[in-house]
Amino acid sequence: MNNPLYILVLLSSALLPGIAFASGGGGGRDLMVLTDHWVGYTAIAIFVVAYLFVMAEEFTHLRKSKPVILAAGMIWALIAWYYQTQGFTDEAQIAVRHNLLEYSELMLFLLVAMTYINAMDERNIFEALRSWLVSKGFGFRQLFWITGLLAFFISPIADNLTTALLMCAVVMAVGNGNQKFILIACINIVVAANAGGAFSPFGDITTLMVWQKGIVTPQGPIDFWIFFSLFLPSLVNWLVPAAIMQFAVPNERPTCNSEAVPMKEGAKRIIALFILTIATAVSFHNFLHMPPVIGMLTGLAYLQFFGFYLKKRHKNAPEKDYEHEGQFGDPVAFDIFNKIARAEWDTLLFFYGVVLCVGGLGFLGYLALASQIMYVDLGPTTANIIVGILSAIVDNIPVMFAVLTMMPDMSAGQWLLVTLTAGVGGSLLSVGSAAGVALMGQARGQYTFFGHMKWAPVIALGYGASIMTHLWVNSALF
Repeated sequence: MNNPLYILVLLSSALLPGIAFASGGGGGRDLMVLTDHWVGYTAIAIFVVAYLFVMAEEFTHLRKSKPVILAAGMIWALIAWYYQTQGFTDEAQIAVRHNLLEYSELMLFLLVAMTYINAMDERNIFEALRSWLVSKGFGFRQLFWITGLLAFFISPIADNLTTALLMCAVVMAVGNGNQKFILIACINIVVAANAGGAFSPFGDITTLMVWQKGIVTPQGPIDFWIFFSLFLPSLVNWLVPAAIMQFAVPNERPTCNSEAVPMKEGAKRIIALFILTIATAVSFHNFLHMPPVIGMLTGLAYLQFFGFYLKKRHKNAPEKDYEHEGQFGDPVAFDIFNKIARAEWDTLLFFYGVVLCVGGLGFLGYLALASQIMYVDLGPTTANIIVGILSAIVDNIPVMFAVLTMMPDMSAGQWLLVTLTAGVGGSLLSVGSAAGVALMGQARGQYTFFGHMKWAPVIALGYGASIMTHLWVNSALF
């Protein structure tokens, strides 16, 4: 999650008090431009302070959603108060409702996806995969490539954060304290998971945002299938640094045993239902021209009915079905609302705060200024590359939402470029993506910020190579 171009441009805009824009408001009235007003400066200050708390989450242990939710309320309260003093009574309300609609669509979409992932986790699907890999006795270099490959291909479906945590669990289990292997394998997993998430709307929040926006370019709409044009650039983004890092992996074979973990009743059927849910969301969007979230919520009903069936099975299950209950939990019982409750609510609420904060600053006129500086003065290709680099410093969610709010006039190739760079740019630093931050907690002391930074030049080679690959193989989209 990264707020790059956005923060720098907003800070610089505070130093340019003479700039103003025209902007349409609700009810057909012109809105006030407050980019050179104390209200605008105050809103920027509130957001920057809130985001400093977000960046310091690892040290303060203050969940990232709290400061941005507070900042969102303060920014819109300030805007609403000032607009009312100037005789504008409805404009702020109309604008904030528009932002809430955009957030609600994405939030409900993510909630369904998270519920399915939690259901698969509760059915021991990921744990069974982990135990199988550990039991095979692969060498360190084999595991380096296997975990990277799985991270790349699972993240487009599961999401990059869940995938990275699963593969890290494998690495920690077989690494057996070998810090050199664990560090390099974790870096490889972060890069692979972020790269895999970039070519599928289900792999990363930023890709999902672009797809749900329904962008239409001169080359046609940015639909579900066009994102797979990023497969080869994403693959290059992972393979280039992986091919170099593999030489630093110890050429040894770990010694470890792992007890086989059975999957629970209905695990494979839940996987099938998730695939069906994805197909439903794509069909609603492509064929019925409905928001994808309607298809996802329809897919949630599939899981709800299947959960009802499992509950009935639980009531009628014979005693022999409970032989593993002590170690692995009840193999039959299933409660859909427990899966919903286990969703990553901090991330969902953080997303709310970011959308409202960025929406408020856009309402004040700063995103129009950012669009002028980035996409007109510098040009879209340069701007989109900068978006990715800055996403490694902050977070790609606010940045992508800022770009989508600006809605620069770009070709399909440029929209795919910013999708790629925002998705993989976070791999440059360990704090640049949710996957990296999560692995620093999971492999504490073995996968570190500075350990990752040592390989940043190699990862940057992959970043540059993926951009060049995209400009080459997808040249017809520009």
